[in-house]
Amino acid sequence: MNKIAGLAVLGAGIVLLVFGLNESHSFSSNLSRTFTGNPTNHSMWLIVGGVAAIVVGVVATLGGRGKS
Repeated sequence: MNKIAGLAVLGAGIVLLVFGLNESHSFSSNLSRTFTGNPTNHSMWLIVGGVAAIVVGVVATLGGRGKS
């Protein structure tokens, strides 16, 4: 069961990362980068959340306890 949940979190992390990368190349993010030098907060949170979910998903999938 932990491996299934880990794979689900891993998949969600990949989706968040893709959305964050797409958002970072959007018009609003480019406009924000022009004036502030940084992309929008929304795109940064999506990227950070995606990376964190990928790490948690990999650890949950590969780690954990085996059957005794």
